[in-house]
Amino acid sequence: MENIKHIIAVASGKGGVGKSTTSVNLALALVKCGMRVGLLDADIYGPSQPLMLGVASNVRPEQTGPSRMAPVMAHGIASMSMGYLVTDSTPMVWRGPMAAGALQQIMTQTDWGELDFLIIDLPPGTGDIQLTLAQKANVTGALIVTTPQDIALLDAVKAIEMFRKVSVPVLGIIENMALHVCKQCGHAEHIFGEGGGQRMAENYDTVMLGALPLEMSIRQSVDNGSPSVVSDPEGEPAKAYVALAEQLIERAQSIEEDAMPEISFDDE
Repeated sequence: MENIKHIIAVASGKGGVGKSTTSVNLALALVKCGMRVGLLDADIYGPSQPLMLGVASNVRPEQTGPSRMAPVMAHGIASMSMGYLVTDSTPMVWRGPMAAGALQQIMTQTDWGELDFLIIDLPPGTGDIQLTLAQKANVTGALIVTTPQDIALLDAVKAIEMFRKVSVPVLGIIENMALHVCKQCGHAEHIFGEGGGQRMAENYDTVMLGALPLEMSIRQSVDNGSPSVVSDPEGEPAKAYVALAEQLIERAQSIEEDAMPEISFDDE
């Protein structure tokens, strides 16, 4: 993985906040910004990225050498998922260390090539998978996906604290399902609350990268294997994801610049 410039973990404290949908659209938006992008589905128990990317259920990664495999290309993204290695109906009845070991294998035994960004779609929570990633990969930073709902924010805070404990910078907060606009009358409503992501960003010294709408087309597009950024590139959701990608590029580059040693010279 030494040829990957930036490894970005996309996390959430709880499930159901749209983390995987955000991950795949963000990856596609980075491609639209001219980046070379990979997407790793780290949800070993419930992989969803093959469906979201529209990859047929019979597609398997090609073997490139002993214990080596090529990523599956989809919409210009190099992708890898446990979903490519098992059937749709195969349950992963594994204990935590086994799942963590599986993540380490698909992460390090995939020939990613040269990438600007590797987006890692983590499972919800703060368990073995998250710890394995922090220990085994040089993670540039993490993005926390939440909804404005208080119960989601409560769990998102735990995700922030976890990354701080393992010295992974939190690059920002993404508030999903922030606003619903009625197609019939145009009335806008904050169904899950308002301003929660911004308050959390202020309390934990990070930034609010953006808010995404609660819109049926976003859900329909990933279910159909053609996420919003590729199915409707001029639509408002796609523009929101591209704006997020541009901010992520800026934040990742600033982290990289901060890590550069400062060299000074004197007359002696």
